[in-house]
Formats: sequence, structure tokens, C-alpha cells
Amino acid sequence: MIIVSACLIGIQCRYDGGTSLDETILPILSQDGYVPLCPEQLGGLSTPRLPSQIVTGSGEEVLNGTSHITDAEGRDVTEHFLRGAREVARIARLMKIDTALMKEYSPSCGVLSIKRNDVAVRGMGVTSALLASMGVTVISSERVDEDYVRYHRNR
Repeated sequence: MIIVSACLIGIQCRYDGGTSLDETILPILSQDGYVPLCPEQLGGLSTPRLPSQIVTGSGEEVLNGTSHITDAEGRDVTEHFLRGAREVARIARLMKIDTALMKEYSPSCGVLSIKRNDVAVRGMGVTSALLASMGVTVISSERVDEDYVRYHRNR
């Protein structure tokens, strides 16, 4: 069983009310079973919602309190992102899940990169950073084939 960003399987939970459906991952996911989650919804944000970004640094800095997250109108939405990350982490612990497939570039789910001012910058989103700190293997949606196969060969 793995956690997967819900938008990747076609659930309309993106900030714009849409999805990031990636049909190529569905056969891979069906081999193990998965739990689709949207940290931003779990944190109390609506869908649709204003886009948000980590102001400086990445998810690690948000977790340690040295950065914050604002929406497109400048409102601080950090607590929503932290609450959502904690809920995903709680589900991972309860279900003994050790792998997560997360949507790249998201301020919650980014694995290798997040977006800041519509530009990709290196760093993890808040939820991915929290999961990684717990020892969960976090796989980028942009590298799912390579990372997923490598991880399962080494299990």
C-alpha cells in the first residue's frame, strides 16, 4: 500500500479545481494498492482555492518555522499546509505505509522541486518533507517509472 497525491489519479482536488491525472501510473499503482490523499484538502483548504507558494526555502523550512506559505492574495496559509502534512503523516503511521508517490512542483507534495513565482526551484513541499523525515520513501510524479521500479527492486 502506498500514498498517492489524489490529483494524480483524477480526483478534482487541485487548487484550480482540476486534476493532474497521469494514466500511466494507474497500472503501476494497482499492483500494490494505494491511498489517494490531498494534503491541502486535509488541511482545511477548499477546492478550488487560490494558488499558494512557499515564500522562501522549501518545505523543510516551513516545518522548522523559518518560512511560511502565502496564497496569491498574500494571506498566510501556512497552518493549513502544516495541518494537512500532519494528517497525511498520521495516516502513513496508522496504516504502516512506507512509500508515497507525490505530485511534483506542489507546495505540499513536491519532491525534487516546488514552484515559486511560476518558476521551478529545488526543494520539497511540506508534506513530502515531513514524510521523508519519517523515513517514508517519497517518489516524484515526474520520475515515477525510474524511482518506483528501483525502489521495489531493492525491497
